[in-house]
Amino acid sequence: MASTNGVSEFETRKFALPVDAEHKATVFSIFSVKKPHMRAFHLCWIQFFSCFLSTFAAPPLLPIIRDNLNLTQIDIGNAGVGSVSGAIFARVVMGTACDLVGPRLASATLTLLTAPAVYLSAIATTAPHFFVMRFFTGFALATFVSTQYWMSSMFSPAVVGLANGQSAGWGNLGGGVAQLVMPLVYNAIRKSGSTNFSAWRIAFFIPGLFQMFSAFAVMLFGQDLPDGNFHQLQKSGEMHKDNASKVLYHGVTNYRSWITALGYGFCFGVELAVNNIVAYYFYDRFNLNLNLAGIVGATFGLVNIFSRPIGGGLSDFMAKKYGMRGRLWGWWIVQTLSGVMCIAMGLLDTLSATIVVMIIFSIFVQAAEGLTFGVVPFVSRRSMGVCFPVLKQMLRKKTTTYGNGTLRSRS
Repeated sequence: MASTNGVSEFETRKFALPVDAEHKATVFSIFSVKKPHMRAFHLCWIQFFSCFLSTFAAPPLLPIIRDNLNLTQIDIGNAGVGSVSGAIFARVVMGTACDLVGPRLASATLTLLTAPAVYLSAIATTAPHFFVMRFFTGFALATFVSTQYWMSSMFSPAVVGLANGQSAGWGNLGGGVAQLVMPLVYNAIRKSGSTNFSAWRIAFFIPGLFQMFSAFAVMLFGQDLPDGNFHQLQKSGEMHKDNASKVLYHGVTNYRSWITALGYGFCFGVELAVNNIVAYYFYDRFNLNLNLAGIVGATFGLVNIFSRPIGGGLSDFMAKKYGMRGRLWGWWIVQTLSGVMCIAMGLLDTLSATIVVMIIFSIFVQAAEGLTFGVVPFVSRRSMGVCFPVLKQMLRKKTTTYGNGTLRSRS
């Protein structure tokens, strides 16, 4: 029987895309929804998008929530930190769960478990209530781990950087969409007859419902690996069932994962910090109204639609030219440029210049994240799921004072 690259024609015929010896796709066809490779791509980025939308639904409405709950500057800062630090434990568990039961079941379960926290945000009446809800909502960000695990299981090294960057980029797009959409939802509810302090609460049901539906879609239509789901393959004996403690041990004792974590903390950590305050920053610093502040703030996250995929694609390109060293040098150069832009943005005091620099900064910082995703699949093959969450925990510094350090209240 004819064969190509060690894979028989009979074996590849059942897949819509060309595959390698492990049945991982060797091309990335973004407009396809064929099962299993591209369907997994679209399911995982939509689910991750919904979780980002939920986690960052609050920041664009902070001027209203602040007045309603009498939040102080410290309360707002703590809630922002809580929204991302709440996922620390969840990401370690998610990584282990992906290695043991597969990304489909692990991600759908977490997404469903965190959806109630989104709904319960609507009944917060004090600063501690608000902190707790944002803390538990942030657990959903651990679906990043399953997203990257899933893509690394479906796509070959030739295109894995692009697949990881595209899925994570479109998923993180939810943070930018939240900045844009939540003020519009709030105003629509308010104009329908609701009061200001009721409208923001009702608005949280939109991301909550979306998050639930995305989890059901992953569970019903997704597939863990090119050849089937974890449970199915383990039951048939085609796949070895790993031990949780061994998976965790091999992941956390791999020094490469910690080195990679240090670098990743300074790109994704920065993005999370900016997402938590960007609309609020423009609202107070440049005297913009809520809708306009949300639109301007949204541009930071919306750049994800192309910046992370560019970073992932650049990683694959550099690897073809220079091997793994090319991936690492590309990552370092782009991340250094993002740091320069971050500093520049903080020094500006005019609206137009700040917006321009913010967009450039966003392109570089998110491209650096995409370049990271081109490296991660090669850090630890045995404990790939555990290595992903390690990369997410390095930058959790709260930053809520800006300009002259004052916060402005407006009805």
